[in-house]
Amino acid sequence: MLIHHVPSAVQLLFPQFVWHKSRLEKTIYLTFDDGPVPFVTDYVLDQLGERQMKATFFMVGDNVMKYTDLALKVKQQGHQIGNHTHNHLNGYHCSTERYLQNLETCQHTLQRSLGVDTELFRAPYGRIRRQQQVDISKTHRLIMWDVIPGDFEPGITANKCLTKARKHTRNGSIVLFHDQQKTEKILSEILPDFLDYIQEQGYQTALL
Repeated sequence: MLIHHVPSAVQLLFPQFVWHKSRLEKTIYLTFDDGPVPFVTDYVLDQLGERQMKATFFMVGDNVMKYTDLALKVKQQGHQIGNHTHNHLNGYHCSTERYLQNLETCQHTLQRSLGVDTELFRAPYGRIRRQQQVDISKTHRLIMWDVIPGDFEPGITANKCLTKARKHTRNGSIVLFHDQQKTEKILSEILPDFLDYIQEQGYQTALL
């Protein structure tokens, strides 16, 4: 069963990760993983643009190579870009050497294609070994999340996804969505309502 938020006790056990930002400021941090993907990322950009909101996009290097113009569009609209490995690797299933090489390939792709030298890294699936954490933290901030609406979860309803997102979002929350093919339908159903909700609640959005 998917956990839609990360309990404080878990966050305290892993202080090397950034789970949220200041709880004193009425600001949240929207993040989107796995893109850029045509139509889906375009849709997200349109929704953010209508509300003058900013977000951080953790991009897969291979997708950046395939859809460079779309990745540039994200940058040109003032959003932030982070590293999400080149091939969306699960850190549990590969060696530290291979994982770091894949991260570096993504880093070089972002630099070459977009002129972006990001210090932000998010592990695909949130799965990363201890040695991988140690090595990556020398050059990047390890960004996690404290709210995960579950847009990728098979069988989840839009209502449940939206309800969970609203319930757990609070000052400083890092909220995780996905701009990929599997989430296209549900994202179109929940994202406008969620963005309207945080606006109505007086939250500002900011970059990490």
